[in-house]
This record gives sequence, C-alpha cells and structure tokens, in this order.
Amino acid sequence: MAAIKFGSHLKELRILLCQTSKSSQGVRDFIEQQYVKIKQSNPNFPILIRECSAIEPRLYARYEFGTERNVPLADMKSEDVLSEVKKLATK
Repeated sequence: MAAIKFGSHLKELRILLCQTSKSSQGVRDFIEQQYVKIKQSNPNFPILIRECSAIEPRLYARYEFGTERNVPLADMKSEDVLSEVKKLATK
C-alpha cells in the first residue's frame, strides 16, 4: 500500500495505545505494518506514539493554529487505523 504524504496544514500526529489490551491490537498491528512506510514518506514529520496501560486507543491530529481533532481507535483493524490517519491528514 502506498504511504501517505502529509501536507503543511498538518503539524503532528499522536497515537495513544495500551501495550497489552485487546482493543489496541489493531493499533499495534498498524504501527508494525505501516509506521515505517509513513515515516519514510514524511521523514521530518513528528509522529508520536504513546503507550499507557489500560487506556482507550486514540489518534490525535494537530493542525495549524493549534486546532486538534481526535478519533477513537478501539477494536479497529490495521487497515481501519490507516483509513483514519488518511482522513485526518486530508482535513
């Protein structure tokens, strides 16, 4: 799958997940399968991955002027997480 190229309006992505919970499995799979491709396409772009016990997985996108959007990622598959990243990258 082709990696995403982020525009200048997007300033940061943060991925929050649990290291062990079943609801974060798709997010862990996404990181293993897609992170390297995305980072290679956007080498200077900050993608923060934060692990914390017993939290709901969530994706945050920070845009120009400090605007933020977030979406829950609980029980999603890796492909669904990629789809959410694409949606937030194009808003």
